[in-house]
Amino acid sequence: QVRLVESGGGSVQAGGSLRLSCVASPDATGSDCMGWFRQTPGQEREGVAAIDVVGYTVYADWVNGRFTASRDNGKNTLYLAMNRLNAEDTATYYCAARPGRCPWNAVATRSGWTYWGQGTQVTVSS
Repeated sequence: QVRLVESGGGSVQAGGSLRLSCVASPDATGSDCMGWFRQTPGQEREGVAAIDVVGYTVYADWVNGRFTASRDNGKNTLYLAMNRLNAEDTATYYCAARPGRCPWNAVATRSGWTYWGQGTQVTVSS
């Protein structure tokens, strides 16, 4: 069983930046592929980015280079650096993990993701 704990959310003005973190415990077993999803009230949870242990990374098309996913395997930690934030990025951001390498469609669906964090709120004011 893997526990995922997100941090780094908060409030920021449009155009600003935030960096989210997600720590997997007690270790990263079963977290070969880790990713970020986000959700707003009444909407489906949508994929943002995913990265596996060898660095293969996939992003949702709408990211357009504004976000960067990375991970520190030694610290069992996943990051999401978010730049040029806008009001549409306001959401609860969830960390997720699954065994095995990230498939090419890792962020296309919630299906296949085994573990989920509790989420961290990001609010962008315009």
